[in-house]
Amino acid sequence: MEQCTTDAEFAPRVENPEGSSSVLLVCEHASAEMPSEFHSLGLDENALQSHIAWDPGALQTARSMSQRLDASLVYSTVSRLIYDCNRPPEAASAMPERSEDTQVPGNARLTTAQRQARTAQFYRPFESLLTRTLNARDHRTAIVTIHSFTPVYRGQNRSVEIGILHDADSRLADAMLDVAAGYDVQRNAPYGPADGVTHTLRHHALPRGLLNVMIEIRNDLIATPEQCEQMGNVLADWLREAMKICSESSVEDAIR
Repeated sequence: MEQCTTDAEFAPRVENPEGSSSVLLVCEHASAEMPSEFHSLGLDENALQSHIAWDPGALQTARSMSQRLDASLVYSTVSRLIYDCNRPPEAASAMPERSEDTQVPGNARLTTAQRQARTAQFYRPFESLLTRTLNARDHRTAIVTIHSFTPVYRGQNRSVEIGILHDADSRLADAMLDVAAGYDVQRNAPYGPADGVTHTLRHHALPRGLLNVMIEIRNDLIATPEQCEQMGNVLADWLREAMKICSESSVEDAIR
């Protein structure tokens, strides 16, 4: 396991860097942890362990996928309330003053210098690690980001169980939607690119022309280690089949 040159406890990490799969898994919201100097951003323990601070079950599911596919996995180790590594530094939601219905006192009225310091401490090392990991691979890489979402948002139940999200390049998402079965699977739900959630895909995949997709899993489906293992295996199988479809399409396009 590799660590970047920042505070070792909160450095981003890569697991299985020598994985043979053409898939590179990314988990930007893997952790709810916060460095002590941020004093929990003024939040109570319930908020700190809730979905506003991280994506419950996402890392365990990504690890299951990593094992099933023999894929490398890059992930953040700091709460997205400190810095959301799926947002660019200029986005207000990178260090949100409010998340859903919760005010985040420690993020209120941050100065430009404070925002720049957090960007340097948390986002730049994550961005750098992901870039270096990509640079060490060949052009066949597909970037797949793994997230989870709450079943109830602002009092509204969400029926979607798995969201398959994409930005301008829908090749891998289209193929996954073709093979997905057994769940309520929807395109660009419960969020989409208009909500600013596809930053990693836009920043790292689109400029390189890489296959890419963002997977959102309703977190009640990955609430236990056993559920994470099962979901990881299901998604890995979908991805394997979707990658085959994309590969076959590329060969057909080349023949034409």
